Amino acid sequence: MPLSICRRLISPSFRFVDSLLPVINLRRSLAAMDSTSSADCSLVLFGKSDEEKQIASALKQNCSIKLPESTTVSLHLESEIAKPEKEAPFNVDLFFNSLHTSQFGRFLIWSPRLTSTHDVVSHNFGEIPIGAVCVAEIQSKGRGRSKNVWESPLGCLLFSFTVQMEDGRVVPLLQYVVSLAVTEAIKEVCQDNGLPYLDVKIKWPNDIYLNGLKVGGILCTSTYRSKKFNVSAGIGLNIDNDKPTTCLNGVLRELSPSAPKLRREHFLSTFFNKFENFYGLFTSQGFQPLEKLYYSTWLHSGQWVTIQEEKGDQLVEDVVTIQGLTSSGYLLAIGDDNQMCELHPDGNSLDFFQGLIRRKLD
Repeated sequence: MPLSICRRLISPSFRFVDSLLPVINLRRSLAAMDSTSSADCSLVLFGKSDEEKQIASALKQNCSIKLPESTTVSLHLESEIAKPEKEAPFNVDLFFNSLHTSQFGRFLIWSPRLTSTHDVVSHNFGEIPIGAVCVAEIQSKGRGRSKNVWESPLGCLLFSFTVQMEDGRVVPLLQYVVSLAVTEAIKEVCQDNGLPYLDVKIKWPNDIYLNGLKVGGILCTSTYRSKKFNVSAGIGLNIDNDKPTTCLNGVLRELSPSAPKLRREHFLSTFFNKFENFYGLFTSQGFQPLEKLYYSTWLHSGQWVTIQEEKGDQLVEDVVTIQGLTSSGYLLAIGDDNQMCELHPDGNSLDFFQGLIRRKLD
């Protein structure tokens, strides 16, 4: 079967409607944070512990968080937020009460609208704590592979967080750890809340699928500074917007109309609980302890793939069978000639028929 990997995190682009955007009330008469111009950005800083709250206060006092493209950033603390008359768009207490990590997710940046959560964490890596997460209700310039951008609607969970690594050889494998934490978190949240089982799958290298349709994706980028790799991991997951295709809660309604909704806050805390555990195994023992679970979750073991390669003036098609992952994180496959090979994206497309380059392995 052909594999055509979508190049956008949350299916096609959406246009947002201002009247639908959640509004939070701030004590300093900021009743319309969501109505600022595209060159303005409001961020609210939260910390799980007193230590993280002190970091938030220092960041605000020093106006330390910056964004590209001359975007004006206004920072606000949790203590400056008045209790909303209705339920807040993102229930921070619900998130923190379910979070049991020692590092990841404990420092939270929330915004009603951003160009990209990835911009916040990547441009402020040295200012915010390692493991800090940025969550947005809407993104106007979300980032994807090959510099793709998209508009992300309400109902999606859009977040990015920071990781710091020393071994550059395993940095490419981090996206697989993140993908696995996403799928396992969805399953655990459903089990813990009495929801029907969702058989979410990983489509290599960075997509999340449910019932044959894409519901999420992962993007990891890194820079090298001071002998360390600063990684920004971004995730988009369609939890509650069933247009134009599907979402997690839409499928749950089909399976059990009376089932409660899957909450974004529950998923996010469970994700970080899972990720911190997986990441600890990954950094201490490599990816091998996670391989069995990963292969049971992805879509590709034993799959036949047709590759088109230019040989002289001819375009030759070869069929290979996917075996797993190589140590560098690419696809390991075997050809009809029993030769093992490594499959790489060509940089232009991730269509499995025309977007892979084969490299022979000794």
